[in-house]
Amino acid sequence: MILRCSAAGLAAAGALLVSSTHHACPVEAFSSPSLRSAATAPRRRSTYDVRTVSFDSDSSGNPNRNQHRQATNSISTSPCRLPSPSQLHSSVSDEQDSKTAEQQQEDYTAVLKQTFESQESKILGQPIPYGELTVGVMRETYRGENRVSLSPDAVGLLTKAGLDVVVESGAGEKASFSDAAYTEAGAIVLPGSEQIIAQADVITKIRPPDMTNGELEKLAGKTLVGMVSPAINAELYDSLADQNTNVFALDCVPRMLSRAQTYDVLSSQANIAGYRAVVEAAEQFPRFFAGQMTAAGKVPPAKVLVLGAGVAGLAAVQTAKNMGAIVRAFDVRPVCKEQVESMGATFLEVDVQEDGSGTGGYAKEMSDEFKAAQARLMLEQAGDVDIIVTTALIPGRKAPILVNQDMLDVMKPGSVVVDLAAANGGNAEQTRPDEIVTTSNGVKIIGYTDLPSRLAATASNLFGNNVAKFILSIGPQTTGEKGVFQIDLEDDAVQNMLISYNGEKRWPDQITPYSPPPPPKKEVEEIVAKSEEELLAEKNAEQLQSFVQNTGVATLAAAALLAFGLTTDSPDAVSLMSTFALAGLAGYQVVWGVAPALHSPLMAVTNAISGMTAVGGMVLLAHGTQAEGLIPNSPSHWMGAITTMLSFINIAGGFLVSGKMLDLFKRPDDPDDFFQLYAIPAGLLLAGLAGSAYAGLGDLG
Repeated sequence: MILRCSAAGLAAAGALLVSSTHHACPVEAFSSPSLRSAATAPRRRSTYDVRTVSFDSDSSGNPNRNQHRQATNSISTSPCRLPSPSQLHSSVSDEQDSKTAEQQQEDYTAVLKQTFESQESKILGQPIPYGELTVGVMRETYRGENRVSLSPDAVGLLTKAGLDVVVESGAGEKASFSDAAYTEAGAIVLPGSEQIIAQADVITKIRPPDMTNGELEKLAGKTLVGMVSPAINAELYDSLADQNTNVFALDCVPRMLSRAQTYDVLSSQANIAGYRAVVEAAEQFPRFFAGQMTAAGKVPPAKVLVLGAGVAGLAAVQTAKNMGAIVRAFDVRPVCKEQVESMGATFLEVDVQEDGSGTGGYAKEMSDEFKAAQARLMLEQAGDVDIIVTTALIPGRKAPILVNQDMLDVMKPGSVVVDLAAANGGNAEQTRPDEIVTTSNGVKIIGYTDLPSRLAATASNLFGNNVAKFILSIGPQTTGEKGVFQIDLEDDAVQNMLISYNGEKRWPDQITPYSPPPPPKKEVEEIVAKSEEELLAEKNAEQLQSFVQNTGVATLAAAALLAFGLTTDSPDAVSLMSTFALAGLAGYQVVWGVAPALHSPLMAVTNAISGMTAVGGMVLLAHGTQAEGLIPNSPSHWMGAITTMLSFINIAGGFLVSGKMLDLFKRPDDPDDFFQLYAIPAGLLLAGLAGSAYAGLGDLG
């Protein structure tokens, strides 16, 4: 969707527009088959979508005026459209035929700026369906910048959601993305930045707009999503706000907001910079990274020191470790230790305990005592390591010096320092941006500021995904309405990154820095202090309850056994049931009544032998003639009785000994045992047997 024009804007551009009826643009005006198909496809919007590309030029190199007029006459001049580049160029050429191409370009830029300055952007204050919003991708003009703000994959995310995307021809060429790749992703490729500016509502860029080549003025009245760094580029920030450019500064992302990590271009690009830093160091370092033992000699592994264990630092640690180097890392934030060690590196610590964790995920300024201890440690390490990678950088601030001249002086010839903070002054004493400096003792200091750009394809893909997901989150994240773009300052990410809004400068005064909510407070139960006597009494009460339950079960079992004996007519059944009951009781006591640690082989064998002799004795008692009463009347009965008695003594003694052994391990605060309660079921059983024998019941008389 093209920005809506106000009445003042129409008055400013009215003299340059050609009145015509609403006709379709001839297909012949398009220079590529993909754009021809776009022209003949059904329109999703009520206003005409200018999709023209480059026209043929005459012998003088200027655009053919006949084709300009033909295209202009076929374009709707609805008050909902801005004048297209072809309209403005054609009108200016008609009125000033004698002017040079450079003068015509200046006139066009002036008129375009005047028109934009009178606009009121539709994307402010009201929701916009994705089908009415166009995102523009401009070619990066900064020297040495190879990246592009939206890769074809990122464009695919936007077009799939329903947004229109226009891309300047050649924008992704340095990142190995062809115009055809953008067309396949659903974008429209236009030949110049003027057409991108005219067609797009939202402009995406990586580097801040250039103030010297007219790029800044073209963004008047538009919405810019890109890196701005308002703390460093104060003049640029003021100019953007003065010309009503709405600015989402990607470098102002609230990094402590968990979901904002999806839009965090600082982290995604720092990750690439850390990797590339080690690659650049390997190129300048005169030895292998990994050690080797060959017939020709031994090559020691390189020693790498990474200062700062943030995103870039951890990427450098991992890369150097994968290349076979001995890696050490240092950071003032203790929380980084676990991450460094998980990658197989050594985390260095000073002898001063101080937490350097600051706000926003960055490190804070340390005390003088800590700095002195750190300097001693770093000086010692500088003389031992071969490569130092520095990553200490806070956006908007001058980089701190981590590698001073004393450290450089003690480093070995051929050593390498890679300074990732070169753009903000550098972490090393002699760093110069975008240069390699060689010190007097042969140490090379790499100050490249375009490390992510040296991996342009990967960096563009990650950057583009960050940007696309951020654009798609503006609105749906807080409103819940999918497919609708709406600026909502209730969104913490939007509130922090929107630094200029409708000509008003929001950064830094109107922005509330995001801080994560405090962790929920756990309800602390009131603890009542109790004396040792009270605690012991509670344990005894619990133990007593357990024994009472077991006693009840045993009593019921004894009663059931007596009832079975009184009601059955088979002596064999009574004998089998008695054997089963005794075996069950003995097994229960062995398993549950004795600690597993005391189940020694000797005790197990002793109890097993005693149990078997008891069983044999009871078998002898039941064998042969029936005795009159409880007194044995035959040798076999006497032997059975004696065997049963001795086995009982052995078994009982075994349990007594076990009890004594358990008492040796008993703590003073352990609850008491109440084994005496088991006398109740035992007494019931014996009383029942005695009563049955006295009454002559159950063949016991």
